[in-house]
Amino acid sequence: MNRILLLVTAAAIALPMAGAASAAGVGATMLRSDGSAAGQAQFTAKPDGVWLDLTVSGLAPGLHGLHLHAIGACTTPDFASAGAHWNPMSHKHGLQSPDGAHLGDLPNLDVAPDGTGHIATLVAGATLDGGMHGLLDADGTALVVHASPDDNMTDPTGNSGGRQLCGVVIAARPSPADSGR
Repeated sequence: MNRILLLVTAAAIALPMAGAASAAGVGATMLRSDGSAAGQAQFTAKPDGVWLDLTVSGLAPGLHGLHLHAIGACTTPDFASAGAHWNPMSHKHGLQSPDGAHLGDLPNLDVAPDGTGHIATLVAGATLDGGMHGLLDADGTALVVHASPDDNMTDPTGNSGGRQLCGVVIAARPSPADSGR
């Protein structure tokens, strides 16, 4: 439990530095329901959004729903603290929705037979700041891996099942070398 609280505290400390996020790096440590680490996510600013690069391990093989959630909190064991999908534009759920997707709707994560998964994808329209489309807004953002595949249509969650992994998106603290000292 202490590990989770430290991540949330780190996110709160990092929020005022959101302008420096792209230089310092933005990431998330993915946690299992017991609080142990299960992978890493890196976020990189791009002109048309934010690039997400995620690697995880210890999951059941197959497709798993992957979403950004509205609150930067990953309280074990169920990660309900992460709230609903990140949806600042109030769209319907699903990458195939004719009404537009949640900003936090992402492609399914494909996990190999050995339990490892990797995905690199663009979160179109997202930013690494504290604005309306920013991952580092006042209450933060969490990256969540679900138990089942997302059907990319059913509102509000795509029938993607329970939350298996969760990571709070935080900006790394700049090193003294980054600050010009």
